[in-house]
Amino acid sequence: MGYLDHVSDLCSVTSTRKGKRKNLETVEIKVKMDCDGCERKVKNAVSSLSGVRSVDVNRKQSRVTVKGYVKPKKVLKKVQSTGKKAEMWPYVPYNLTYYPYAPQAYDKKAPSGYVKNVPQAFHTPNSPTERFDNLFSDENPNACSIM
Repeated sequence: MGYLDHVSDLCSVTSTRKGKRKNLETVEIKVKMDCDGCERKVKNAVSSLSGVRSVDVNRKQSRVTVKGYVKPKKVLKKVQSTGKKAEMWPYVPYNLTYYPYAPQAYDKKAPSGYVKNVPQAFHTPNSPTERFDNLFSDENPNACSIM
């Protein structure tokens, strides 16, 4: 180690930032909104959080999508502070589930094309049924084709 290395170690800039840097996240929340005023109130409340990049409100689906460097629990608490009943988005797209009509997965109140996010709707990765389904799938390039 030479003299320049020693001097550079003494002059190096150390970060005084405390805590970890937040990750860019997309937070989806289900909020019951009836009018333009409700929509505006929720949007303004969430926009006031630090780290929020964009807020998308879909009143028809009762859905608020927040993108930014935020924590999901903080966003949920901020929405609840407006007096609205809010919860994390409990639905997944219908086409991403293997068993959309599994017990407790089908919900009449869900927006069209969505089912509830329950563990029974998804299969385990190493289950034998998944291996056999994939064996004859058109999407598998190594699949067996029987005519």
